[in-house]
Amino acid sequence: MTPFTTLTSVAIPLARNNVDTDAIIPSREMRSTGRTGLADGLFAPWRYLDVDARVADPAFPLNDPRAVGAQILLGGENFGCGSSREHAVWALAEWGIRAVIAPSFAPIFKANALRNGLLPVELPVADWAWATLTIDLAAQTVNGVGFAIDAEAKLMLLEGLDAIALTLKARGAIDAWEAADRGVRPWVYLEAMR
Repeated sequence: MTPFTTLTSVAIPLARNNVDTDAIIPSREMRSTGRTGLADGLFAPWRYLDVDARVADPAFPLNDPRAVGAQILLGGENFGCGSSREHAVWALAEWGIRAVIAPSFAPIFKANALRNGLLPVELPVADWAWATLTIDLAAQTVNGVGFAIDAEAKLMLLEGLDAIALTLKARGAIDAWEAADRGVRPWVYLEAMR
């Protein structure tokens, strides 16, 4: 994953509460189990006047010219509710979103976001529509306004680690525990397992 340190971007306003994962990426838009090919279907029922023909709705915020290159999305209460599909996070990331700022997130969406390099920031959105915001993850601020984040999640994002890479950071301690628990050196134990 790409480390997340600071990000300065225009904030795209999507002022809707209870945006569920099926709205973020409808099941009909998921044509594979992979992480790619999802950006075109992001918010498809809202983004397009004609979904099949991909006729863009000029009133939808992601179709606004100011959204080109933007990496921050502003959401409403309970963003990402619904199913546990990781595709919702993957679609946002593939479109170019690196952070979502909302008053609250569905717990599964928030966990999926953190595990896939997308920063969910729980803050009231205020008057940030189309404003240029700077998120400083180390300082835990958005334009100077503080936000909370779990220490492990912060470390994963700052260093660009997924769950496996985070676990491997403790390789020395794991090897020592394995050796102490089995009374052998870790490499001897590993060789015996082959």
